Amino acid sequence: MNAAQQQYVNWFRNSSPYIHQHRGRTFVISLGGEAVEHPGFANLIHDIALLNSLGVRLVLVHGARPQIETQLNALGLKSEFSQGMRITNDTILAGVEQAVGQVRLNIETKLSMGLINTPMAGAALRVVSGNFVTARPYGIRNGIDFGHTGDVRRIDCEAIQQQLQLNNIVLLSPIGYSPTGEAFNCRAEDVATITASELKADKLIFIMDADGVKDANNEIIHQLDLLQAEKLLTEKHNDEITLLHLSSAVTACKNGVSRSHLISHNTDGALLLELYTRDGSGTLITIETYEGLRKASIDDVGGILELIQPLEIEGILAHRSREQLELEIEQFTVIERDGMIIACAAFYPYGEHCAELACVAVHSDYRNQGRARELLNHIEQQCKKLGINKLFILTTHTTHWFIEKGYQQENIENLPVERRELYNYQRNSKAFCKTL
Repeated sequence: MNAAQQQYVNWFRNSSPYIHQHRGRTFVISLGGEAVEHPGFANLIHDIALLNSLGVRLVLVHGARPQIETQLNALGLKSEFSQGMRITNDTILAGVEQAVGQVRLNIETKLSMGLINTPMAGAALRVVSGNFVTARPYGIRNGIDFGHTGDVRRIDCEAIQQQLQLNNIVLLSPIGYSPTGEAFNCRAEDVATITASELKADKLIFIMDADGVKDANNEIIHQLDLLQAEKLLTEKHNDEITLLHLSSAVTACKNGVSRSHLISHNTDGALLLELYTRDGSGTLITIETYEGLRKASIDDVGGILELIQPLEIEGILAHRSREQLELEIEQFTVIERDGMIIACAAFYPYGEHCAELACVAVHSDYRNQGRARELLNHIEQQCKKLGINKLFILTTHTTHWFIEKGYQQENIENLPVERRELYNYQRNSKAFCKTL
């Protein structure tokens, strides 16, 4: 097997937990009009079709901002905006309806492709559009009549669920209808957010121009909890559209959507990378703990074994059997990332004032990112709380790392008697000690 084949096999194996996890789940995906115009839109449609084939229940909500502008320009019309909303009079509404209809037709056409030489060969997707969105007028605000600009009033969740159960893809446009027979121009972000909230969708995904949410250093932030996301809304590190999507994601999470994602249509395969790899491609906003340090439980034994076995084979760690781990699991601290144990460490007290740090391991994909240091700091703090003032470790490969962290080489004879009796002279480990 060559390197490319091995890489493919590894990716497929690593994606399998997500394939199982996402099957039967409901995702609401918001496609901006810019994504529809992008040259890579055909690939994005292929990826959406792949999600459907993997058992994901899909609701697509499309925008049409650039298409509306193009249509209005062709008609010799110009929109006025207030408070970030388009003022939609009768004449403007006609142009909006034409543009939205063209975008919807474009999406339905691409989802219907089944050519033998395309990734959608044999897909046989069914796409359903309809009057699922009930709207009301945005009204008069600060003396400005917004005309046919609308607010989402209700989503027909029962009808949408019926279509999803039939494995149909539901396609929603940013046009809502009133019981009086009027049409209203709604914001696509609002349609997507309210739909995801009322459906209690598992995910809300915004596909936009930016790669994700950025920090003050212009670096992409890959995970945010609600407090962090709300703080970023008050800062000016991101463009207005990204902040609009971030605000919508926060609203959805507050209303029961456990995870919202912001990804870019400029990255080919961003949707698959975000959903089927552990680190994703954009920004995740979640009400859950995506990565966290915690005390290990008996359910973590399998994950710890999988983490440490490669290091045992290399001789970096001493061998531990499953039975030994089960007996000693309360001594372990782990870092879990999206359901996977990516780092662990243990400490064993000897008497009242001395303890051993052991089995420090970090998954190869997450090394040199500060997680070993995080574990070390946590265990040192735990020792201090217990009145332990001396922490030692036996190591064969990481001597310099521990020296950098304030540990000094110690004579084996100075270790606690109980530990000296268990010392493996074949491994010839060096002892290092730190006074806390």
